[in-house]
Amino acid sequence: MSEESKPIGGEFLTTPFKVLAGFTLFAAVLVLIRYVMGIGAVSNLSDGYPWGIWIAYDVVAGTAIACGGYSMAILVYVLNKGEYHPLIRPALLASVFGYTLAAISIFIDIGRYWQGYNMFLPWYANVNSVMLEVAVCIALYVMVLWIEFAPVFFEGVQKYKSSLPAILTRWDVSGLQKIWSKFLFFFIAVGILLPTMHQSSLGSLMLIAGKKLSPLWQTGFLPLLFLISAIMMGYAIVIFESLFSAVGLKRPKETPMLGKLAGIMPWLIGVYLVVRVLDLIVRGALGHAFAFNVQSLMFWIENALFVYPLVLLMSPENRMKARPLFLSALSILLAGLVYRFNAFLVGFDPGNGWHYFPSFGEIMITMGIISFEILAYLYIVKKFPVLPKAEHA
Repeated sequence: MSEESKPIGGEFLTTPFKVLAGFTLFAAVLVLIRYVMGIGAVSNLSDGYPWGIWIAYDVVAGTAIACGGYSMAILVYVLNKGEYHPLIRPALLASVFGYTLAAISIFIDIGRYWQGYNMFLPWYANVNSVMLEVAVCIALYVMVLWIEFAPVFFEGVQKYKSSLPAILTRWDVSGLQKIWSKFLFFFIAVGILLPTMHQSSLGSLMLIAGKKLSPLWQTGFLPLLFLISAIMMGYAIVIFESLFSAVGLKRPKETPMLGKLAGIMPWLIGVYLVVRVLDLIVRGALGHAFAFNVQSLMFWIENALFVYPLVLLMSPENRMKARPLFLSALSILLAGLVYRFNAFLVGFDPGNGWHYFPSFGEIMITMGIISFEILAYLYIVKKFPVLPKAEHA
């Protein structure tokens, strides 16, 4: 059992909970309307833009934001940096909900949702499709994440029964926990492999767009850029989540540990920007950045959001302060978000006069998904041993 984590306890039905629950319920009503009246009743999707904010955020950006567990697994289990182990559980929890809700949101987005299971039937599978690889990898990774997170539930059921519903504490799980622990190393290894595959493949999705995607983003390096930025966003969400929960849940800040973690970020940002800029120069596409249109403006915003944390975190002194750490993490998350929106929506032009802007329904369903994720996160950290004990923070 872990001696580094414990439930934080406290009241659950707070004012923020009620606000988030309101967004969640409203989104649930819109989802019901979508299933009864069709996808056109709540979205602005079209033949020109078959995917919009639901895919660009909930899947493409949302899974990258949820890469905290993946990024920390690389650091702790591959690079053997055991001092970061207290950050594993909260990072893994964020990944669990981020990926699970991304997978669920796909069934809101696809037209014939009742045939969604066909992607897992070999006789229907197009083995040459990168979309199939992404779908299968994400589905498998969701299962792997829940398996990796299961020890938290086992520990909670055994040590903190008084705070849990009776239905969760009815059985003795000690035997199951022992069996689970023997095979967990295998799932950790698979949990590192799968995101490496599908995060790069999310970039590959836009390669088939050809000239419909602006030269500012259309490049053979899309898979590499998507993978590097996903790892960056994984570390950024760990820092952001830790500092935000420290303030919101009135816990000690883990600034020294986060400062050491932030030392990795400038290197990753530097590699990303070098590849990004050299690619534009070699392809002769840098001139499009000075076209003075929406695409060029979004290009500069995207890269400014990457440069800001690079400059800020180059200073060892800034890495030891909570405010610069928080701002850097937030900037990296926004940079990755904007980059993915640019690659999938802003830089994409299907021609023939097609236009897209998310409808009120699309925005509110996305807000509802985010709200539910936060609600679920708060419940788990208050009832189960996820966050580090105060003496480890």
